[in-house]
Amino acid sequence: MRLFIDQDVYASTIALLLGAGHDVVRASDRGLARATDAEILAAATADLRVVVTRDLDFGRLLQADSAVAPVIILRFPASALNAVHAELLRVLALRKPEDLIGAIVIVEPGHHRVRRIARE
Repeated sequence: MRLFIDQDVYASTIALLLGAGHDVVRASDRGLARATDAEILAAATADLRVVVTRDLDFGRLLQADSAVAPVIILRFPASALNAVHAELLRVLALRKPEDLIGAIVIVEPGHHRVRRIARE
């Protein structure tokens, strides 16, 4: 899957995704290390990538904009990193990018949920 990694994602998560064969671009690769969430979302949308972040604020951005990239939000305490990594890989194996359009996916230890953003 084509992923756009926000600056708050752990290096071990990036290594996991690269090792699993995903097409990963980090915000810093695009000169966006200090970018706002809106700029990250715009760059991911332009590149047709799914945002991976730990930042819950992306949910508000998705609700405000009708043409944006899907977002996967990782939620976990540091002690649960391995469990979240396993669930993240499961999400990426189960879901196609087109299935995620208009969605926020919350990934937590042992489970995930997909929330569709209602469009007006």
